[in-house]
Amino acid sequence: MHTKELLCIGHRGAMGHAPENTLSSIRKALALGTPCMEMDVYSVDGHLVVFHDSRLERTTNGTGYLLDQKFDDLRKLDAGNGEKIPTLKEAFEAINLNAGVNIELKGPDTANPVVNFIANMRESGWNDDLVLISSFNHRELSLVNKLDPRIKIGAMMVGLPLDDAKFAESLGAYSVHLSIEFIDRRFVKDAHDRDLRVFVFTVDHPEDIDKMRELGVDGVFTNYPERVFKNNTVTYAVGWP
Repeated sequence: MHTKELLCIGHRGAMGHAPENTLSSIRKALALGTPCMEMDVYSVDGHLVVFHDSRLERTTNGTGYLLDQKFDDLRKLDAGNGEKIPTLKEAFEAINLNAGVNIELKGPDTANPVVNFIANMRESGWNDDLVLISSFNHRELSLVNKLDPRIKIGAMMVGLPLDDAKFAESLGAYSVHLSIEFIDRRFVKDAHDRDLRVFVFTVDHPEDIDKMRELGVDGVFTNYPERVFKNNTVTYAVGWP
């Protein structure tokens, strides 16, 4: 049986252990030794904030649409266990070059401010092997590529296109991110033939982790990084391979 070591990507930090997309979740992922992690980003009121949903209710004590709020009001909310909704800058400062970061663009018009943010982070030592931008919004990914082709982009998809991973190749992507419900061996081979990495979300069950390894995918997004480490025989270096 063919098996492959998996890059472990902490999903929203390590949200199986701490409130998602918070500094405590990020620090938990780091404590577990996670070499890369994913976080979701919106541009709100001129600030880049780390948050997943379009609405506040599920993960905070607030109500309403995230994009309808003022930044100062968002910072007063409890995002779980007394945590604040962090800014992207605070998240990068917490990581402090100790893990690669996958920024998933969630809201509209996030490409430009995130590209500008990454340009500033380069001055603090964040090289291009440490940063990956992904999104389901392929228009935003295309804009990232036009604004700064040095930045790695990951094309996200729920489903199986007729032409498999061609859509990601046409975007100039570094990686393609597919839902676990749809990944299969044909898609993995097609992506690899196009020189694309294959990362699968969200993979938590030990049997699913084993299945992804057997399919030959390159990495998995997981809420429980330690479960991926358990059966890996190599330790990945910090950053995107």
